[in-house]
Amino acid sequence: MADKGLIGHQLGTFNVDVEKGRLRFFAKAIGETDPVYTDEETAVAAGYKSLPVPPTFLKCLESEGRDLSTFLNLVGFDLGRILHAEQSFVYHKVACAGDVLTFSGFISDVYEKKGGALQFVVIESRVTNQDGEHIADVRSSLVQR
Repeated sequence: MADKGLIGHQLGTFNVDVEKGRLRFFAKAIGETDPVYTDEETAVAAGYKSLPVPPTFLKCLESEGRDLSTFLNLVGFDLGRILHAEQSFVYHKVACAGDVLTFSGFISDVYEKKGGALQFVVIESRVTNQDGEHIADVRSSLVQR
């Protein structure tokens, strides 16, 4: 079981460049048909400075900035026994292609269910842009069975 003493543990800060090609690829992969996510002219005409980041794409960016093996060792989880349990987002401002996003994360909770058969670790990240503006809060949890 992950140690409850890990609650509050800082997971570090990292930066990610938001690239147009990756946004278009993600929009296509999730079946997004609104051209505001794939055509820059349409996005600008809609009031964005460039292609906007699709709603769940922040989780993809957050996942790249953390070393999964290091995290699993920290919490005592085995890669063969984990699942992504849930995720949620609170948006404060739209991020767009060309932004540089900073993710600052920490472990916000550690708990178990089913008498310890399921062990959960919850991670929260604050996302800001290159201007220091608060873009979003990302919350996700992993479960080990």
